[in-house]
Amino acid sequence: MQGGLKRALLPVLVLLLAPATASAAGTTSATPTPTPTAPAKVPSGSAKLFLPGIFVVAHEAVAVPGRAVHIEGIVRPFVPGQWVSIRAFVGRRLIKRDRLRIKPSPNHSYGRFVETLPSPSAGEIVVHASHDRTPQQGAFTAKRAYQALDDHVGPGSTGRFVQLVQQRLAALHFYIPQTGVYDNGTELAVDAYHRLLGWGTYKTLDGRTISFLLNGWGQFKVRFPGHGRHAEGNLSKQLVALIDGSKVDLIFPISSGKPSTPTILGDFHVYERTPGYLPDGMYYSDFFIRGYAIHGYDPAPDYPASHGCMRLPIPDAITAYNWLALGDWVDVYY
Repeated sequence: MQGGLKRALLPVLVLLLAPATASAAGTTSATPTPTPTAPAKVPSGSAKLFLPGIFVVAHEAVAVPGRAVHIEGIVRPFVPGQWVSIRAFVGRRLIKRDRLRIKPSPNHSYGRFVETLPSPSAGEIVVHASHDRTPQQGAFTAKRAYQALDDHVGPGSTGRFVQLVQQRLAALHFYIPQTGVYDNGTELAVDAYHRLLGWGTYKTLDGRTISFLLNGWGQFKVRFPGHGRHAEGNLSKQLVALIDGSKVDLIFPISSGKPSTPTILGDFHVYERTPGYLPDGMYYSDFFIRGYAIHGYDPAPDYPASHGCMRLPIPDAITAYNWLALGDWVDVYY
C-alpha cells in the first residue's frame, strides 16, 4: 500500500519541482556576474633641471648678483596640458614664484620649460620645480642649486669670485696665473683688458669691467695670420700678443719706446735669445732687430717709457720667452 502511494505521488512532485528549477535557471542566465574593470594607468613623470650658460668654478655652478640665470627643465614623458610650479629662494627668502606650461620637444619625446631667475644678492639660490598629480600624469619634483657670489673684491681678496675673474681673463687669452688671489698678476691682466677695450690704463675691477668680462667681450684683432707662430706688438694699445696663425694664445701689457726713443715699426724675426738678466736689467730677451727686444724689465709702466724695446712686467717675461723661438715673426704697428 505504501509503495503504491509513493509511486502515485512521484509524478506530482516532478511537476511541482520542474517550474521552479526552470525559473531559477532562467534567472541565472538573464543577470550574469559583472567583470571588474581595471582603472586607467596614469603615467608617472620625472624632471631634471639644467643651468645652460652658467659659470662653473671648481666644479661648482656660480652666478653674479645682478645677472639673470636661465633654468631649463626636461620632463619625461611629455603629456599634453601639464603645468609645473617654480619657486626660487636665496636662503629662506622667496625671490621667484611662477607657473609654466610644459611644452613638447620637436619630436614630442620629452617636455621642457624655461625660467629666467634673478640673482639679487650673494648666497645659495635653490630652485624647486613641482608638478601636482593630475588624471593624465603623476606628481614629480626637481631641485637645483647654485651660488651667487659676492663681487666686492680688491687686492688681496680670495675666493670663488676671484677665481671666476681669473678664469674669464684667461678665456680671453690674457696671461694670468690661476692663483685664486687678487694679486699683482690679476691687476696686470685687468689693466691689459682695459687697454684692449680702449678704456685707458687702470687696474680697478669695477662694475663695467665685470659685466664686459663675464659677457666675454673684447678681442685682440690679428693682423698677420699668415706669419704662423708670431708676436704682434700693438703700440696704440700698449699690448703684445703671441699668436699661432689666427689664434691668439697670450696677451701681455707692455711699455714700448718713449717719444725720444720710439720702437721701430715693421715686420722682423727673432734673431737672438738670451735667458736671465743682462747687465742693463733686461730679463729673458728675444731680440728682433739690432738691440731691440721683447723682454722683462722693472719698471714696465703703463705708458711708453723704454729705449725702443717692448718691455714686459718681470713676472710675465719667462712665459713669453718660453713661447717664442728663433725665427718667429715679430710684427710691430700702431
